[in-house]
Amino acid sequence: MDSELTGRVVDIGVLGALGFMSVVVLFFWIERLLFFRGLKIDQYATREALELDSTTHLSIISSIGANAPYVGLLGTVLAVIVTFYTMGQSGSMDVKMIMTSLALALKATAMGLFVAIPAIFFYNHLSRKCDVVLTKWDIAQKQSHATKTI
Repeated sequence: MDSELTGRVVDIGVLGALGFMSVVVLFFWIERLLFFRGLKIDQYATREALELDSTTHLSIISSIGANAPYVGLLGTVLAVIVTFYTMGQSGSMDVKMIMTSLALALKATAMGLFVAIPAIFFYNHLSRKCDVVLTKWDIAQKQSHATKTI
């Protein structure tokens, strides 16, 4: 397998994985926003049932946000390995080729951060929405108990 093909496989594999991860995060964020838009807390008999429904898919968003930088870093490391392998095979020290290859290798790290930063933002946004919904449910339950005792 030549180094150019190896570089493309690394590039497509890592950037493809990160692209897929970003689509998954965006899909679940939109899905959760639509869930919260149509949520009626008075339909829940227990706080636990509301919490289970509210927090669905949040761990996926969080996991992607936490791991996307590592996937990007893996792509960078693999691309640097391919660069050094190519330099060793060619026996030449073409500075232009080395700098270009290393600069392109860093795009995997940048893409990992590009996926992770919005994912963590989306996770925090949805986590806060869950907290608010659960607090509203608690308040509604206290008000319901207060009106029953009067």
